[in-house]
This record gives sequence, C-alpha cells and structure tokens, in this order.
Amino acid sequence: MTTLRPPVLDSAAAIVVQLGRRTLAQLAGARRTAVDEATLEGARSIVEDVRARGMAAALAHGLRLGDIQPGEAVLIEPSALRAAYDACTAEQQGVLVRTAERIRSFAVAQRAALGPATVTIPGGQAGHHLVPVERAGCYAPGGRFPLPSSVLMTAVTARVANVSSVVVASPRPALITLAAAHVAGADALVALGGAHAVALLAYGSSGYGEAPPLGPVDVIVGPGNRWVTAAKRLVAGDVGIDMLAGPSELVVLADASADPAVVAADLLGQAEHDEDALAVLVTTHEPLVAAVEAELSRQLMVLPTAATARAALAHGFAVVVGSIDEALAVVNRLAPEHLELEVADAASLVERVRHAGAVFVGTHAAEVLGDYGAGPNHVLPTGTTARHSGGLSVLTFLR
Repeated sequence: MTTLRPPVLDSAAAIVVQLGRRTLAQLAGARRTAVDEATLEGARSIVEDVRARGMAAALAHGLRLGDIQPGEAVLIEPSALRAAYDACTAEQQGVLVRTAERIRSFAVAQRAALGPATVTIPGGQAGHHLVPVERAGCYAPGGRFPLPSSVLMTAVTARVANVSSVVVASPRPALITLAAAHVAGADALVALGGAHAVALLAYGSSGYGEAPPLGPVDVIVGPGNRWVTAAKRLVAGDVGIDMLAGPSELVVLADASADPAVVAADLLGQAEHDEDALAVLVTTHEPLVAAVEAELSRQLMVLPTAATARAALAHGFAVVVGSIDEALAVVNRLAPEHLELEVADAASLVERVRHAGAVFVGTHAAEVLGDYGAGPNHVLPTGTTARHSGGLSVLTFLR
C-alpha cells in the first residue's frame, strides 16, 4: 500500500497551494473560450489598420509594443538566419538539429499515411490527390521566453508537406529562435508578434522604407496569446488557419500508484507557461490531492517561474472520483489539450480516451517531452475543441 506523507516545510517561508474541487456535474457544459469579446474588438482595429496600410501599420504597432527598436530589420533574410545558427554553441546547434529531425520523421510518417485515391465509376474514374498550399505563415510566441520549439513544430511540418514558401513570425526573436528558423528551412522571419503580425502574414505588404515586399500567405499556423488567437479568428476565411488555440491545458489522471512529486512537477510544467494556463488533477485516490498540493507548495519555493505558476494554479482544480470509469468520463468531458495517464495500467486506458489533443502514457511520458520535441506536434486544440479537432500536422498544409 502506498503511504503518502506531505513534506515538512519551513512555515515562515512556505507557499501553500490548495486546488479547487470540482465534480463531474459541475463540469457539465464547461468550456473555456479561446478569446474574449474585448480582445476581439481590440484586435479588429489592429487587423484592419494593417490590412489598409500594410507594413507601415505593422511597424508602428511593433514599435509601440516593443517588438522591435527603431532601425532594426523587421524582415530577417535566410543569410541572417544562418548567421544566427553559426553564432550558437555546438550544443545548441545539436539540440536544434536533433529536435528538427524527430519532428520531421514524425511528419514524414504522417505524410506517408496519406495518399491518392481512385474509384471506378460508370463511364470513368473519380478520385482525389493531395496538393500543398503554396505559402505558409508560422507563428512562434516570443516575449519573456523564446520558443524555438514552436518554430520547428510549425515550419518543419510545412516543409514536409512540400509548402513552397514558409515565413515565420516571432516578436523580439532571440538568437536561438532565429537559428531554429534556419534549421527548419524558413525563407524569412518577420520580427513582429501579436495581431499585427498575423494581419501582415494574412494580407502582405508592398514594402515600406527599407522593408521589402511580403506576399500574403495561404495558411497561418502556430500557438500564441489571446491577441494572436483573436487575429486568427478575424482573418479566417481570407486565409486558412490551423485552429483557435486558447490558453494551454493539462489534465493528469492519476490513481494510488502515482508519485505525488511527479504529478506536481507535471502540473507545474504546464502552469508555468502562462497565468491563464489550466492544470487539473483527476484522481480515484482522494489522499493523493493533499499530497500533490504539498508537493506543489514545496516545488514552487524553488521554481524560477513561481509567480506565473501560482497565478495559473489559482484556477486549477482537482476532481476526485470513485472509479476509473468516472475518471474517463471527466477527461472526455474536459477534452483537454494534454492528458497524462499516471495510473497502474496506463496503456489499457488509451483506447478509452475519446477526446484529447495528445495523450502521454505512463509516469515517464511527461507532457513537457511533447512540448519541446519528442516528435509529435505540440500545436494542439484547447477549450474542449479536441472534441472535433486534432493537432497541427502535414494535413493542415494539404488540400
């Protein structure tokens, strides 16, 4: 029998975490919207401005928001991307190349599973064949932490689909982000973010000042904040989009065999992404909740991103159920972006999961491995949209 003992903390410095409690009945109809109306209206004015004035408007918004500084290049060409790669350490280069290869291998396998079809009909034949879009825009979040993984996840997959032109957009791109764009085979990187970057990708620009022309793309993919999501919603129809992804989500389904320290670390790995991230524990073993809360409190004390994680945990919650069947009902109701199965016989549950963006099977299959480059794509549906949508794949770029 597993004995769970909360760790002893220094009460003078302790952080105390208490997850809210929910029941399956309380989750009925629950859905997190990808973007609120206020953000949508704010993004609308930016999108229309960029649509009307092109690069001049995009630059103005970029300067206002600190994406770039006066005099900095907004469109970074392949030679500069290569120079950034050359300036990285050998270790960084190796990580980028190995991660890109894992993503590429998975995407190649996906592409191989898709083929033409021909059916004989009266008087002839009917069929289909798959053709890639011509131009793709790949968004990668910037801000406090560079996300080269998002560059690789989106641009590498587009290249496997045989997209002719791939443009990355990312605000305040770090050296490693520029290097990732080189490794992924991007044709250029636009050093802008937010709604103005999405609008620029969607509608293009004839050029402005020293910035060269930029043609509109056919599809825009990649994760982003609520402004990016709002802009993608507004340009959808004029261009294709992958999905309207809201704040990131993780559900951990755990039983009495789960290690509270591991469960807590997995929840924190999600919570540190964003103050709006959602971290949820579903368990058949009620004592696990208190043990995980104690571990969350302990680990937060040494976590560099503790402030963000604590804010996210404030709206995280736990659901205690009486059986695995009930636990799966909760999971399928939530339809989470990420699901971890930390139970005694995790593999036996996979086929019973109907709605989830990605499933991580077993204690050692941490969600962060998928986030940063195990191979399958990390651009996944959120806000219960996993009930009808899958993650980014080569199919996103094919028609």
